Amino acid sequence: MIKQLFMDKGKSAREWFIEGCRYESDPSQAEKAVAAYRECIKLCATFTDASINLGFLYLRMKNYEEALICFQRVADMAPDSATAYNNLAFAYERMERFGSARQMYERALELNPRDFEATLNIARIYELEGNYHGAVDQYRRAIEMAPREVAPHFGLAALYDRHDMFDEAMAEYEATLNIDPYHVGALLKMGNLQLQEGRHRDALICYKRLLVIEAGDGEAWNNLGSVYEEMENYDRAESCYRRVLQADPYAEEANVSLARVQVLRHRLNPASAEKADIIRRLSFVLSVNPDNQHAEKLLREMEKADE
Repeated sequence: MIKQLFMDKGKSAREWFIEGCRYESDPSQAEKAVAAYRECIKLCATFTDASINLGFLYLRMKNYEEALICFQRVADMAPDSATAYNNLAFAYERMERFGSARQMYERALELNPRDFEATLNIARIYELEGNYHGAVDQYRRAIEMAPREVAPHFGLAALYDRHDMFDEAMAEYEATLNIDPYHVGALLKMGNLQLQEGRHRDALICYKRLLVIEAGDGEAWNNLGSVYEEMENYDRAESCYRRVLQADPYAEEANVSLARVQVLRHRLNPASAEKADIIRRLSFVLSVNPDNQHAEKLLREMEKADE
């Protein structure tokens, strides 16, 4: 089919490029787009836009070696282009060759010391390499370059969060939300920290704001249930957990959380009719994951109550 498509050898490089762009707009025509770009480059090896488009097309197709060849061709033709080295770095990153990726981003920074994207990407690579202090320094540099950009604030917040630097993380989540009040990730993570610190009402505000934006966010519903449970508002907690299970009846954490609330109510009223549902729910969880110790402990409690 591809051979039939390219019977017309009279097209110019520009025409093949336009043909490639047209096919690239339809994911089902990726092979035809590749063939068109290759014809363009065959006619004009210095047609850099064709090499760039073909490189990113190969990346989407997960053909990383070919993408690398395309981006290296562009870098050889434009050795003073920071963008060319950013593209090379991105290809290396997708190949999980993080050292090479970092070197390319650093080369881009040498060419353009104010390159925000390269600075941010170096921070992410330092994270992947386990270089905490290097990542912090790069995120801070990115923030200095572009203080109103969300990405470095949120990236630094998440890094602090993962390393239990909770006060610092909270400050950066707040900075993220000052720039973008609808940032779902920051709302969720800040709510989680507030829940962890026992700031239940603040956590409620975060989760409710998030659910106005993303009404189907299962993690937010589950965590909102946890807040209500901590506040001993078991009816609302149960409602939240059931909201998760409406979307995913197999959600392990929500099933265990709902069973826990039901057990708490059963302790207060052993004559309630919830017992069979509790046992059924916990047995289901353990059939899927026999290692869920929390579910096993609750089930033992309910079975012991029968003795």
